Amino acid sequence: MQTVPDGFMMDSRGRLVPEANVRPSDKLQDELVRRLHEQGDPVRQFMRDFKTLCFTEVHAFLELVADQYGTKIGGEKGNVTLSSYDGTLRVTVAVGNCISFGPEIQAAKSIIDGLLTRWSEGANANLKAIVLDAFDVGQAGKLQAAKILALRRLEIDDEEWQRAMTAISNSVRLDVTKDYVRLHKRSGAEAKWELVSFDMAKLDT
Repeated sequence: MQTVPDGFMMDSRGRLVPEANVRPSDKLQDELVRRLHEQGDPVRQFMRDFKTLCFTEVHAFLELVADQYGTKIGGEKGNVTLSSYDGTLRVTVAVGNCISFGPEIQAAKSIIDGLLTRWSEGANANLKAIVLDAFDVGQAGKLQAAKILALRRLEIDDEEWQRAMTAISNSVRLDVTKDYVRLHKRSGAEAKWELVSFDMAKLDT
């Protein structure tokens, strides 16, 4: 990062501007933004520490239960939910795989594009819509894994289709394992669960 000498401020284009030439309102805005970011850093660190605490405490409890009672609490992929005795509080620790696709997915799409052309006359319109929708990117500009993987469940007796499905299977990458901690609460044992939000946009002011 470039060092800004005394008496200057750096603008958004990386240019050094004498402080005397910077409007007072821009100076105040700069000071406010920097101060809020500085105050936000310990909040972010607290949330990271709290997440680590949740995993540590939950895993310690699971080990204690396993040692004392010879049983296991949890679900698939390491997911586990613990509840308060009155059933109004819940902590969920979840591990989910992040799926992406390797270069083989392009080969699969190429084969399927050829099939759609070959099937253009007399093809099932619903099937074509499902296939085209599967390879459409989502709002984040990424391929939608669930829809693409669902294509493998279609029973289509065609050699090229089967080659495309093999290419899809070979393209799957489990890139990242993301850990989640979720807290829920409810007013009573029969009430609906509500997520305890740590999203600033959803916090009450």
